[in-house]
Amino acid sequence: MSDIDFSRKLIKGKIAEFIFEQMFRTSEEFTIIPIGYEHTIPELAQYQHHVQIQKVLSNIRQAPDFVLISQDKAKVFLVEVKYRNEFTKEEILDIAKNTLASWDPCFLFVASKDNFYFSPCSSIVTNNGDIEILRESWVKKETQAEYLSLLKEFIR
Repeated sequence: MSDIDFSRKLIKGKIAEFIFEQMFRTSEEFTIIPIGYEHTIPELAQYQHHVQIQKVLSNIRQAPDFVLISQDKAKVFLVEVKYRNEFTKEEILDIAKNTLASWDPCFLFVASKDNFYFSPCSSIVTNNGDIEILRESWVKKETQAEYLSLLKEFIR
């Protein structure tokens, strides 16, 4: 993979994270907290020469991207966000298994050019790689349509 291809994938992933964060923030059902390594490592990097910090950094690199907290504070969800132009059940299953190895429970959100998908990783594993389309109970269809349109402006 060339440097430009790697950069392109990285940018698409960041766009998917931004779309997820803004779309769920718009729903006003959740408090959204970014927790991925890019948000926490800069502060810890200055101490990376310490063995204990190296172990912490290694764990943080595997952290999901977001925490969703319901407005009534009764529910908390860890969410890993991915962008995939196209994907297979096998690829989604692999992502879900890898995520569950470190973070259980955790949800997987996939933004694609055609739709948004969202399921608990445990359900994806149980259903052999099937991931559900994002339900209206999470984010209204109208809001999803607006953000899918926005995503298409940046993804080709």
